[in-house]
Amino acid sequence: MSATRRVARALDALRHGWAVRVGPWVLLPAETGFGADVSARRMLISAARATTLKLANQRDAAEPESPVLIRGAEGFDLALARAMGDPALDLANPLKGPFLAEPIADHDSAVAAMELARLAGVLPAFLVDPTGVEEAQEVSAADLEDWKDPRHLSIASRARLPVSVCESAEIVAFRALDDLREHVALVLGRQSADRVPLVRLHSECLTGDVLGSLKCDCGPQLDAALAAMADEANDGGWGVLLYLRQEGRGIGLVNKLRAYQLQDQGFDTVDANQRLGLPNEARDFPVAARMLELLGVHGIRLMTNNPAKVETLKSVGVNVIERVAHALPANPHNARYLATKRDRSGHFL
Repeated sequence: MSATRRVARALDALRHGWAVRVGPWVLLPAETGFGADVSARRMLISAARATTLKLANQRDAAEPESPVLIRGAEGFDLALARAMGDPALDLANPLKGPFLAEPIADHDSAVAAMELARLAGVLPAFLVDPTGVEEAQEVSAADLEDWKDPRHLSIASRARLPVSVCESAEIVAFRALDDLREHVALVLGRQSADRVPLVRLHSECLTGDVLGSLKCDCGPQLDAALAAMADEANDGGWGVLLYLRQEGRGIGLVNKLRAYQLQDQGFDTVDANQRLGLPNEARDFPVAARMLELLGVHGIRLMTNNPAKVETLKSVGVNVIERVAHALPANPHNARYLATKRDRSGHFL
C-alpha cells in the first residue's frame, strides 16, 4: 500500500473513531473513539492541555500543539479522555489527578499523530495502547510527509464560469492523491504574460463566505478581492483567486467552532486555538505555490494585510512582486478579532 493511501485510511479511521498505529503506539482518538470497555493508562495530548494540568514547562507551552505523553494514576476511560482533550468541558469536569508527564521516545511519531488529528478535524488527544482495541490502521511520520508533498497536486478539471463581477472567468479545480480536499482557482480576465496578475489566497470560511458571519472579515474580503480582480480584467489585466480548502486557518470547521465557543468565554482567537492544542496558523502554503505553478503564474501582486504570508510564499518559491493592501472596516462583532490579528499576528489594518 502506498504512503498516501495509508494516510488517507488513517484520517478516515480517526474521523470514524477507529484506532491508528503510529510508530510504537496504538492510538484511539479521544473525541470520536467508542467502546464500553476501552481504557488506557496513558494519553497523548497537546502541550496546551498539559499546561492546564501543570505538566508542561514554559518552553513546551510556547508550542501549544506539540505532543506530551501523560500517565494517570487510575487510567483513562473515554469519558475522561474526552474531558482531557476538550477545554470547553473544563468547568463541567474538574480534572482529577495525579497525572505524570513521561518522556517520549519517538518524538516524530508523536508529532505526526497530532498532525493527523488536525487534518482529520478531531481534537488532538489520544488514548495510548488502549485495552479493547483489536485493529489499527498503520501509518508513519514518513507517510505523512509524503502525503503532504505538493507535487501530488494536479489540475483535475477546468471550465468557463461567468460570475457576477466578471463574465470572462474560468474555474480550475485541483486534486491530490488520496486527499478529499479539492482546491479551486478562479481566473478573471485573459491570462497574459505581459501583465502581473492580482492574486488573492482565500482559505475557505463557511461561516463567513456562505452564511454571512460577522465574527470575521472573510466574506467581505472575498467579495472585495473579486471586485478588484474584475476591475483589473476590465482594464486589460487579470486576477487569480485561489480558494483553498483550509477552514479555520487549517484546523477544520468543527474545531473552528470550538474556538468560537472559547472566544465567547473571553479568549481571543489566538488563545482559543492554543487552548485547543491547535496552531494559530496551519494553512498549507506550498499547495498555493503549486497551484500557481500549474497555472503558469510566475509573479504575483498579492492582496493581503499579512506580511508573514508574503514571506512564507516567497520561502516556497512564489515571486511576490508587490503586496497590495486589502483592509476592510470592522464591525462591532469582529473588532476584537481584527485587533488580535494586528497585535498578535502582525497584520496591517
